Amino acid sequence: MKLLLTSNGLSNDSIARALVRLNGKPARKSKVAFIPTAANPEPGAKGWLIDDLARIQARGYEVDVVDIAALPKKLWLPRLRSADILFFGGGNSYYLLDWVRQSGLEKELPSLLKRRVYAGISAGGIVSGPDLKVSSLKFYYPEDIGRDTPALDLVDFYMRPHFGSPHFPKMRLKYLKPRFSSFKKPVYVIDDMTAIAVDGKKVNVVSEGKHVILGGTA
Repeated sequence: MKLLLTSNGLSNDSIARALVRLNGKPARKSKVAFIPTAANPEPGAKGWLIDDLARIQARGYEVDVVDIAALPKKLWLPRLRSADILFFGGGNSYYLLDWVRQSGLEKELPSLLKRRVYAGISAGGIVSGPDLKVSSLKFYYPEDIGRDTPALDLVDFYMRPHFGSPHFPKMRLKYLKPRFSSFKKPVYVIDDMTAIAVDGKKVNVVSEGKHVILGGTA
């Protein structure tokens, strides 16, 4: 299985090249199915989502936008099958995971990912892990819903995006280290210029920025 888990999509050349290597062919000969579903419940302007899409298109990919919450399976499944890369956008990881299950996509992923790359931005990367423990709303809002919801379990580690971002003031080591250091599985805390490339059992950090690995006490 091949995955590219990012904080901010194709934000630099190193991350873009990593996706090409995983995909095995040039961007101009590849098709991306972009799944924006995680953004649906997010309020306000969606400039960040537009930027994510623009960066993918600017690299030369053909991009189809496929919202699994808005379309029946008979429409979204053929469009995902026609793509080389399934790119899950950012937003609300709980909402995204709910729709991956409710739509039936979770059952289709093992087959789809035999020949396709799973790429994720923020929430799209978080849901690939064992559960959503790193996605507590406490980091974004005053309340903490505290759900350890089982996730897709495509990888045996956690990804926590937006390290050091001015938009996420709790994404600082002084907050993260006490929370994540006791995790039995590693937590890759990555900034917006960093990604994690997974090719089978090989896990590599691709970065022009900063990251830290916490936990991993198993």
